[in-house]
Amino acid sequence: MANHSQFGFQDASSPIMEELVEFHDHALMVALAICSLVLYLLALMLMEKLSSNTVDAQEVELIWTILPAIVLILLALPSLQILYMMDEIDEPDLTLKAIGHQWYWSYEYTDFKDLSFDSYMIPTTELPLGHFRLLEVDHRVVVPMESPIRIIVTAGDVLHSWAIPTLGVKTDAIPGRLNQTSFITTRPGVFYGQCSEICGANHSYMPIVVESAPLTYFENWSSLLSS
Repeated sequence: MANHSQFGFQDASSPIMEELVEFHDHALMVALAICSLVLYLLALMLMEKLSSNTVDAQEVELIWTILPAIVLILLALPSLQILYMMDEIDEPDLTLKAIGHQWYWSYEYTDFKDLSFDSYMIPTTELPLGHFRLLEVDHRVVVPMESPIRIIVTAGDVLHSWAIPTLGVKTDAIPGRLNQTSFITTRPGVFYGQCSEICGANHSYMPIVVESAPLTYFENWSSLLSS
């Protein structure tokens, strides 16, 4: 999860988030190169006298017309590739349905017969020692590690948004509509998120907690919860 005074992204825990972080660094380097070039040209224009060679340089005009088009292509191609990867859902191992309510989440494991529960934020007065305030819930979402997981997101009352930054997942929960996304956790751990849509007075009190665990742990957890 994020630390105090952290300027960068959280550590990526899914292939999609790794691609997003890499694309962010790529776009940042392009922007840095453009800013450096513009600052250099501004300094050059301020220090030197204007001449006809500077004003009527057709070669320079040709370059600064073609160069931005090349830069946009270099940014668009990886962006389109990541968008395609985020939208691609191919034979998931597990399907999970998340339903947003005011102000808690309900989860249904559709591949199991009787595996569903509500997830409420733990009040600060009842929070165990060492847990995170306003982020811990009474029932975590447990998923098997290194398995494709499909998330079907909807809402029962108003707009919500199911988002976990470290997994690169953010999907709107709309009443009467089913949205879907997918992710794969690359390591075991506990990943925190929150509703990213202003859904009412207690908007900031409906956190999301996903626990990634080995398959044997997930099987034992699911059998205990459904029994």
